[in-house]
Amino acid sequence: MKRTIALTGTPGTGKTAVAEVLKRKRYRVASVVELARMHDCILDENDEVVVDVEKLSKFKFDGIVEGHLSHLLSPNLSIVLRCNPAILKERLSGRGWSEEKVMENVEAELLDIILVEALENCEEVYEIDTTDLSVEKVAEIVERIISGQGERYKPGKIDWLSELEDRLEDVVRF
Repeated sequence: MKRTIALTGTPGTGKTAVAEVLKRKRYRVASVVELARMHDCILDENDEVVVDVEKLSKFKFDGIVEGHLSHLLSPNLSIVLRCNPAILKERLSGRGWSEEKVMENVEAELLDIILVEALENCEEVYEIDTTDLSVEKVAEIVERIISGQGERYKPGKIDWLSELEDRLEDVVRF
């Protein structure tokens, strides 16, 4: 039976870099866009690549599928990479993205959008806070999760809103 593992998260959380490390370690890895092109699941909308997720989800891939839509492809396992929204904003701004696009993604991370979607689309979900970890360390954690040793990465431990609330309370007290 094919086992599809989604490596997902908001843009800027480290998915592509971690996927490259896993490829070097001989894991079978493909991006959502690669698979969409292979299975003719790209919708032509101006100059943007738009993936027909519904059509693509009918094709099973035995390995790791990397991309911020991978959790929507009916995977057996989803690993959601997370990053502190303040750091994420710096990373995405450094890509030369518009302020609107940066803030849209920061808001998505702050509100756990991809985590919630992963939980709705997959029975086995884990999350990793990549904020202060090296790419190699995140890849090691992904390997642990894949091998069944990911209990400490079950969802629910990362809460950016509470962290933000705590900071606001400190500011208001002074």
